[in-house]
Amino acid sequence: MTTMGIIFANIYDGSLGDLTNKRTMASLPYAGRYRQVDFSLSNMTNSGIRHIGIITKNNYQSLMNHIGSGQEWDLELMEGGLEYLTPFSTGKNSHYRGKLEALHTAMNFLEYSKEEYVILADSGVLCAMDFRPVIEAHIASGADVTVVVKEGISNGEKQLDLAVREDAEGKAVELLCDYCAGEEYIAGMGIFVTGREYLMEQVKKAIGRTCYRLERDWLVPEFRGGNLKVNTYHFEGVALYNESTLEFFNNSMALLDPEIRKGLFGNPDLTVYTKVRDEVPSYYGEDAKIDDCIVADGCKLEGEAKRCILFRGVQLGKDAEINDCIIMQDTVIGEGAELSYVILDKDVTVPAGTKFRGTKNHPYVVKRGETL
Repeated sequence: MTTMGIIFANIYDGSLGDLTNKRTMASLPYAGRYRQVDFSLSNMTNSGIRHIGIITKNNYQSLMNHIGSGQEWDLELMEGGLEYLTPFSTGKNSHYRGKLEALHTAMNFLEYSKEEYVILADSGVLCAMDFRPVIEAHIASGADVTVVVKEGISNGEKQLDLAVREDAEGKAVELLCDYCAGEEYIAGMGIFVTGREYLMEQVKKAIGRTCYRLERDWLVPEFRGGNLKVNTYHFEGVALYNESTLEFFNNSMALLDPEIRKGLFGNPDLTVYTKVRDEVPSYYGEDAKIDDCIVADGCKLEGEAKRCILFRGVQLGKDAEINDCIIMQDTVIGEGAELSYVILDKDVTVPAGTKFRGTKNHPYVVKRGETL
């Protein structure tokens, strides 16, 4: 039993607005020092998957700068290691519109691979998962596709890429996509397991029918027509859906809960790896007041912060007050500034005395490199 992995880096970038204006969803910073792709990559390598392709169509420079050769994940660029599947490398000039077209651009990568199974993973759902039991459950089920699902996400308000309804025996009896499903449904996590050769065959057929979205154009219609056997695997751990700006904000703040942090980072067998950047310890000034915050290394803090996520190298000036904010790498907040419910991207400058407030349901985003 051998398995390879494919990560979709760009799917649904537009749902995060300015946060993914110049980067992929996969390279979106999270939790002070990580990027969202770190979770999928780490899950795969922790599960013994050594052959991984990352499909990306645009704005992928920051992603490649972050991952580099894959050394932090023991995935140096070599045969059987990590491969970037960009339009240039695949010889495709057009941008894909969905996962089926994305997989079609990577057909050579799939054809030249030798693994029996493949795991497909999005970059918008963050979790720490061992894929080995998922693969074993897929093989034992005899299904064509296994969908990893999570209970407690469907609430009738959040639109799901894939919603699944099961019968009393846990068998999938209905699949819906792009639907605000009620609590009787369970949510797909954007993680699928299938056979490599079977996947290639189905992608080619789907593209021949001018289909381009995996869930809407292939999975749901084929299941409804009785041509596809679907197995579900229930994930019991913490899963955070960062598929909108508000979800990103709320799920960042959720890290202040020790149980959420433990669910993502507390298992020594499921370490989340990231790019190493050596920094000095954070400096706390004599009058600094830092309460209920996550603080990365390299910060210089002389003001007050409450319920904030502070990334590497953040500078907080004297008499500045920030509450319920996400402050990304190397941002400078001047003396006496007051901020609340604001997301400051990397390298933002906040002049001294600036006062700005977003709201809990509409956090304000300042783009990378701008001055507030």
